[in-house]
Amino acid sequence: MGIIAGVFIFSELLFLYQMLVNFRFVLKKSGRKLGNYRPRGAMIIPCKGLDETFELNITSAYYQDYDNYVLYFVVGAADDPAYAKLCELREKFSIGSKASGAHLLVAGKASGCGQKIHNLLHCIEQLDDDIEVIAFADSDACLRSDWLSRIIHPLRQEKTGVSTGYRWFVPMENNTATLALSAINAKVAQLLGSYRFNQAWGGSMAVRRDVFESLGVAKVWSEALSDDYTLSYLVKKAGKKIAYVPGCLVASYEKTTWPAFFEFARRQFLITRVTMPWTWAFGLFASTHAVAGLYGFGSAAIVLFLLGQKSWMWAAAVFATFWLTQIVLAMARQAVIIKLLPNEEEKLKCAKWFDIVLSPLLSIVLWGVIISSAIGRTIKWRGIKYRLLGPTRTVIAQVPGRICNIEANT
Repeated sequence: MGIIAGVFIFSELLFLYQMLVNFRFVLKKSGRKLGNYRPRGAMIIPCKGLDETFELNITSAYYQDYDNYVLYFVVGAADDPAYAKLCELREKFSIGSKASGAHLLVAGKASGCGQKIHNLLHCIEQLDDDIEVIAFADSDACLRSDWLSRIIHPLRQEKTGVSTGYRWFVPMENNTATLALSAINAKVAQLLGSYRFNQAWGGSMAVRRDVFESLGVAKVWSEALSDDYTLSYLVKKAGKKIAYVPGCLVASYEKTTWPAFFEFARRQFLITRVTMPWTWAFGLFASTHAVAGLYGFGSAAIVLFLLGQKSWMWAAAVFATFWLTQIVLAMARQAVIIKLLPNEEEKLKCAKWFDIVLSPLLSIVLWGVIISSAIGRTIKWRGIKYRLLGPTRTVIAQVPGRICNIEANT
């Protein structure tokens, strides 16, 4: 028991150390002054429906402190509620914006890839020849005014293939499902740092156009569902770096229910399992490791104590180490996020304590979601059902109002 306990304690303390290194990196880089790298950029925002704070999010895209960019909004159909709203906002904000233009495109229905990717590719085909950098943001992300400057800045280095931020869910309602969503997402966000294990996140990322074209991203995207995982794969395959930009962590205002939470979380991990199986396997291992340390050794400590076995102290030591690590990390990441999103401090108060107090219990929820994603290949994303046959093979199984069976083969 002593050797096994020692291995678990050592591995957990090693994990704690790495996360603290990540937090230090985040704090150091988030306030870093930027240089004069200001290439002409295109900012693409795919839209479908009206998110909770749609107008606020779109407004943040218009008011970027960047003098050399063009805005592109794209929807799948002109009858999408987002289209009329985007037209209204373009009339309202285009005059005061630093963007040299704001284009609103209709991509039509996807036929062999995810609707989001189809929209992105349609936009990219329309870009002017002088565009050097392509930045991507989601319509449910509220961007800081320096977001575009910061997401583009790392691309000045030849070794950087893609730069990325991430999201932080800010609860619009303090029900348990929404608070759990924020806390579990925070557990994932803390994994990003200054190492080669980073993955790009499609809601806040940028890539140089020459890199995008040289990697053949458009061809791979035309047969895929996930924009960020496929881009991450191609960048790493080319030996380039995925640069995490802490200053581009974006607020995403959200409220949800438990059924919607589980659907969203399972979808994320199922896409990961199919497109990046080793990443999914690592997540499963790490989650199982946490649950085993907390509840496996916690239960063992109780049983061994009742049986009068002295080895209960080793099991209790593992449990205590894991429990305290969970609390310390929750306190640290919640302190860090206030540095990154100071304007959201009041809205995050309840989420902060929910994460700190219940973080050990949420490890079971996270583990359960990952386990559930081990089975099946069908997901529902923004009203459309997809069946994932492989990393770049997607079947659009059903769209609202009709059934289809369109397969994209590599």
